[in-house]
Amino acid sequence: MQSFIEQFFNIQIMIAAWPTLLQGTVVTLLLCAAVIPMGLIGGLLAALASNSISRLIRWPTIAFVDFFRSIPPLVLLIFVYSGLPFAGLRLSPFTAVVIAFFLNNSAYYGEILRAGLHSVGYGQTEAARSTGLSAIQSLRFIVLPQAIRNVLPDLLSNTIEVIKLTSLASVVSLAEILYSADMARSVTYNASPIVLAAGIYLIILWPLVRLVSQFGKKIGT
Repeated sequence: MQSFIEQFFNIQIMIAAWPTLLQGTVVTLLLCAAVIPMGLIGGLLAALASNSISRLIRWPTIAFVDFFRSIPPLVLLIFVYSGLPFAGLRLSPFTAVVIAFFLNNSAYYGEILRAGLHSVGYGQTEAARSTGLSAIQSLRFIVLPQAIRNVLPDLLSNTIEVIKLTSLASVVSLAEILYSADMARSVTYNASPIVLAAGIYLIILWPLVRLVSQFGKKIGT
């Protein structure tokens, strides 16, 4: 038991590794700050385009969403980081992660928001237009707020998955939380930094998980 504690819960090693993991936490938060808003914007555009009356817009958008939802994020990340240089486009690890995760998350956010838009009856749009609102104003002030409210737990759940997804960035040597913890582990030959990294993820994600539960209860009532 003592050896288990020393190997996984060594406080001295955790303290020594903390500055490195703190830097990794900053990188992870920067990734989230870039990927989540971009994914939401891309997802909204994909949701609107998939509901377009024009087949030239609707079908390519549906194909885009299905394609990037079908590809594992890790495979997509490796392709963007290692494949694009053969096409003459060399990206930094951070940029490659942002692009890969943007494509992946736009597809997932788009499908969620599309379901939200479908949950709002067409009568809402007709009623808004009858009051003199334009199509864009009806969407902005009437349809979209209701659609987002209807799928808010799903949006938040997907956001949680995006945060956990950032751990894949370690594959391209981006010094986020997991990569930093693994570097500390390789130096100390001790798994305590990995446990500390798991604790940081828990601190970040636990409030969001509780928030999803609360929104789910409110919407359910």
